[in-house]
Amino acid sequence: MAVIETNTKSSLHLRSNSLPSAPHPLVSHLDEHLQRLKGSEAISSVSEKLNGLQDLNGCIDKLLQLPMEQQALAQECNEKQVDDLLERSLRLLDICSTAKDCLLQSKESMHELQSVIRRRRGNETGFIVEGVKYLALRKKMKKSIHKTLENLKAMKNELIASSSNKDNSTSLMLGFLKDVEAVTLNSLEHLLLFVSDPKGHSKNSRWSAISKLVQPKRAVCESNTNEFEKVDAALKSLTSHKPSSIESFQSHMENLEMCIQDLEIGVENLSRKLIRNRVSLLNIFNH
Repeated sequence: MAVIETNTKSSLHLRSNSLPSAPHPLVSHLDEHLQRLKGSEAISSVSEKLNGLQDLNGCIDKLLQLPMEQQALAQECNEKQVDDLLERSLRLLDICSTAKDCLLQSKESMHELQSVIRRRRGNETGFIVEGVKYLALRKKMKKSIHKTLENLKAMKNELIASSSNKDNSTSLMLGFLKDVEAVTLNSLEHLLLFVSDPKGHSKNSRWSAISKLVQPKRAVCESNTNEFEKVDAALKSLTSHKPSSIESFQSHMENLEMCIQDLEIGVENLSRKLIRNRVSLLNIFNH
């Protein structure tokens, strides 16, 4: 990702020298969003990253509505560049779809656990059965996410290769689109690691927190852990009959449910932005 970010900074600097003396305000807004997302990597939460991606892709959407940008993109992109751009936009949506499916499955399985806890009244058999099901789902989910991460890393490598092969005929708008794709891929990678590999995510990134978005008193996943990890660890203890508090486990589940809700909203809103941008691109290249 460092190579992409270096290329991004260089391309933005070169563009600032080649653009007209009074570029459209959206260009500076886009640059600000890009730098903010990359500069906040050490402190920003996953939810905040998703919100930032929505703003970033919103800027791209507005730029794609400008007639001058539409004309330049249509005229300056060759057939391979068009195909690659549209293919990557589809693959980004596939990654978002995987993330949404995993979050939904986690939430549904968690609801089953909560239902069993409310009904169990001293009988732990049903709880252990549902607990084992939840852990099995998590294992299956991690395999699915691992495959998606492999595809995502392949996309990053392709983007690095394509960004390093720039020439004077490369469309400025195409360069912006690649910059945004790079940041989007990096953020989605961290989201998937957050869900599937909490410990690994904490080692490789400092944003292991899900910050509160609106309500100031909402529980958050803080420090060097997150609620996926807490629920997994507590459930393994309970299903193996190790000393553990069911009340503490319920508290972790409630916090995890709020975290998942925040992530679901963020991924859904990002998906809508990506769909809108893909539709705009299809309209530009089909005219």
